[in-house]
Amino acid sequence: MKARGIAALAASVTLAAGLSACGSGGGDDSSPKTLTYWASNQGRSIQQDQQVLGPELKKFEAKTGIKVKLEVIGWPDLLNRILAATSSGQGPDVVNVGNTWSASLQATGAFQSFDDATIAKVGGKAKFIPSTLTSTGAAGKPPAFVPLYGLAYGLFYNKKLFAGAGLKPPQSWQELVADAKKLTDPAKKQYGVVMEGASYTEGAHFAFMFGRQNGANLFQGGQPGFDSPQMVAGVKQYVDLMAGQKVVNPSNAEYLNDADMLKDFAAGKAGMMMIQSYAPKGLAENGMKASEFGVVPIPAPDPLPPGGHKVSSHVAGINIGVMKSTKNKDGALKLIDFLTSPDEQKILDTQLGPLPVVQQAYSDPKFQTPEIKTFRDILANASETLPMIPQEAQFETLVGNTVKQLIADAAAGRPVDDQTIQSRLAAANKKMQSGG
Repeated sequence: MKARGIAALAASVTLAAGLSACGSGGGDDSSPKTLTYWASNQGRSIQQDQQVLGPELKKFEAKTGIKVKLEVIGWPDLLNRILAATSSGQGPDVVNVGNTWSASLQATGAFQSFDDATIAKVGGKAKFIPSTLTSTGAAGKPPAFVPLYGLAYGLFYNKKLFAGAGLKPPQSWQELVADAKKLTDPAKKQYGVVMEGASYTEGAHFAFMFGRQNGANLFQGGQPGFDSPQMVAGVKQYVDLMAGQKVVNPSNAEYLNDADMLKDFAAGKAGMMMIQSYAPKGLAENGMKASEFGVVPIPAPDPLPPGGHKVSSHVAGINIGVMKSTKNKDGALKLIDFLTSPDEQKILDTQLGPLPVVQQAYSDPKFQTPEIKTFRDILANASETLPMIPQEAQFETLVGNTVKQLIADAAAGRPVDDQTIQSRLAAANKKMQSGG
């Protein structure tokens, strides 16, 4: 899911679980040809999403006779709005969600299942890139969602800074650290890496990815294993960029959203940036040309630790689903089929910045750039799915906030060693086990 501002489900899912959504959806008896669609904010502003989606929904209305009431909701508010709708049944017909929420929201029982017959109505499984289907709901159950937008992490590097230092894009984590040190000059306020240190969601994502590189398993049979030696090593790999290697500006501990990272990277204040695939549009808005940066997969240690996996990203992105409260299920499915059609994927992803989730969209020359080819390969071949279990959102909150605090400690000059990391992760593990 998009890294900006993901709220945690935590105990709210438990409260909502099992409640049937029985109220009226966006359409009502007097307007059966009207659907309400809640869209998450994908562009640089809610207004941009409205401007992009509005004309496309008019096309859908002209094609089907179904009017769509659009509401674009910012990430800080989206999950609470959805949870309120799952409890009351007074929500939209169609909603898109961060894909890591899929199993947690599925557990509320408020969403239509995409069994074989239902998914066939939106084009069938073969329509979608296989890896994107792995984050649509709990294993062993019909998914509650289908993919809408694809996202993946990559390592952006400043070509001018790399050329000036005689460097090539790193192929291993050890090379990344060595390159970052060569690019770091605090006197010039230039650092090797920029990070979104105050974002707990970023902390959770990198804890998962680097934990997997070191062989960690977040859950064993539903039981958390956040404090394993492998997880400690993964968290240290990320936090140590500031704490030990000192290749990140301590001020980054206060960076809460991607705007700060994009601004610093575009200004040449950082040589590298680990961020999701929507970043090029933000860099362009900050005056950086596409020719001035490159993208490669986030590298893993070489050799991999025992049990480690070559993971460059989690399967990130946005899913879309139908609430059971809808009075026009067929119309809602038609809208999803429309939004995930190759033609609409080309239009929406070109303007908003994500990756298409359907194979045919990549025939468009716009999606044949070196950067998009890199991200497509990462999403298809070098990504793993965050655990599709109801507790996943709690993991993001507990471990993400732990990483955030460790980065704040490092910025303040407090020691962040293996023992400190293990102790903090053990505390998160205990809270998870106690339901906190």
